[in-house]
Amino acid sequence: MSRIGKKPITIPSGVTVTVGKDNVITVKGPKGELKQPIDRDIIVEVVDNEVLIKRPTDQIRHRAMHGLYRALLANQVKGVTEGFKAQMELVGVGFKAANTGNTLDLALGYSHNIIFEIPSEIKVATLTEKGQNPKILLEGVDKQLLGQVAAKIRSLRKPEPYKGKGVRFVGEVVRKKAGKSAGK
Repeated sequence: MSRIGKKPITIPSGVTVTVGKDNVITVKGPKGELKQPIDRDIIVEVVDNEVLIKRPTDQIRHRAMHGLYRALLANQVKGVTEGFKAQMELVGVGFKAANTGNTLDLALGYSHNIIFEIPSEIKVATLTEKGQNPKILLEGVDKQLLGQVAAKIRSLRKPEPYKGKGVRFVGEVVRKKAGKSAGK
């Protein structure tokens, strides 16, 4: 059995999990509602305050999906109760971030500013303090969407290996290379 797949997901108070037709799981909570289609072979049962995920056979395909769907549902339950956050910082001279609503305006050292439209499911805030790198704070219920948006913002200017300039997650360690002068 999958070690992750056989763990039951405990449902906190205020959260409802329903199994719809075509194996679509709906998770409703205080912060929002999420839906997740599940493969027709995987069996999802809601018993008392727990969600159990079972697989019909020990085929490689079923074993792979067993843990995957358990993790996806656990992330959804956590998302509708607590939510997820991502913090990013802009490292570099003249790098700036500003937002109006869900539109992010980034100055990343190119000849033009980058206007990035953030999906309505995610809340964005920018923070600029004197002596600190500008920060972008992302908050949302859907872990997958939040990670995808954060990765897209990071890809606009990845941290380069010589000076470490670029967009990175707070706490991310960028391995630096020695420059040309290191050979002398």
